[in-house]
Order: sequence, then structure tokens, then C-alpha cells
Amino acid sequence: MAKLIEAPELEIKDHVEVDPHHTALIIVDVQNDFVHPKGALFGEEGPRIIEPCKRLLQMAREHGMFVAYTQDTHYEGDPEWAIWGEHCRKGTWGWEIASELQPQEGERVFEKVRYDGFYGTGLDHELRLRNIDTLIICGTVANICVHYTAASAGLRWYKIIHPVDAIAALSEFDRIAAFHQASWLFGATLTRSENIRVALPRPEQVS
Repeated sequence: MAKLIEAPELEIKDHVEVDPHHTALIIVDVQNDFVHPKGALFGEEGPRIIEPCKRLLQMAREHGMFVAYTQDTHYEGDPEWAIWGEHCRKGTWGWEIASELQPQEGERVFEKVRYDGFYGTGLDHELRLRNIDTLIICGTVANICVHYTAASAGLRWYKIIHPVDAIAALSEFDRIAAFHQASWLFGATLTRSENIRVALPRPEQVS
């Protein structure tokens, strides 16, 4: 039986500045199986996040920020298929990153076998090498792979920024619950993609 509950109000910041030298953009699982209508686990919000993600990607590239992608990756007999059905089989069209967001040279792709982008990957290692302390995390979906990747980052004391318009959700309940948990439990900053700005150096910092 459905139960009505009062949803917490989310604080969406209208201005967030980042240092491009210590900030990375993490694009989580924006793959055909999730964001294309013919994908195996297509969600209706998938296409909507492409433009906000492109906006963030353009900003990151213009300012030399480190860009990393996670790529959900499965093989024959993967136990996760018992939960979700077959999806993101390595080498298939559905496994590929959406064409609008294809990685460029120097950008890293981390294939992952579970929801968490840090689990069994070299993501943390690459971030530490670059002295990254802040992560802009976007992609699919709010309460699963985005959430568990952000939660894992929070446990490692990274600062988290969630551009909410660049994160797909399966339902409004999932959206609010995931963003509330992120902001409350590990201090994620909630904003929109157009509200993230690169911090300009102070005059005394310019040689």
C-alpha cells in the first residue's frame, strides 16, 4: 500500500566555483543501453541529460580539467544480469558510450563491473596522481551508479558536486532520495550544470 511522505527540500546552489587544477569531471555510464531508446535498460530521462553533460564536458575541456568516464561492463554469465537482464555486454553497441559524449585523447575510461565506479578500477589512483580533491559527478542513474560512485568518493574524502540536471533518475522518489542522501551524508553540493563556473585567478596570482 502506498504511503505519502513529506519530501525534504533540496538546496540547489545557484553559483558554484571550481579550481580546474584540482577538479575532475566524472561521467557515469552514459552508454547506449541506458540513454538510447533502443537500449536494453533505456530510461526516459536518458536523452535529457545529454546536453547538460555536453555543457560540462565542454567546460572541462576548455579549462584543462581531468575527465574520466565510467563504463558499465559485463560478460557472459554476469550475476548482475539476473537482477536487470542482459545489458552493457562488452563490445556491443549498447555497451558503447553515447556518441555525443565520446572521450577524446587523454581522457580516461574506467570499465566497471558493479555500480561503484571505484570498485575494482584505477579511478582513485588516477585522481590521486593529479591531486584532485573535487569531483563533478553526472550521468546515469541518480540512485544507483551515480549514487554509489559518489558515495564511494565521499568515503575517500573527495568533495562532491552533483549537477542535478545532468543526472538521470528513474522516478522522482529516486531523485529526491538520492540527492538528499548525497547532500546529507557526505556533503555533496547540489547545483545545475550552467551554475558551475571555473574560478578565475586573483590579480595577484597572475604573473
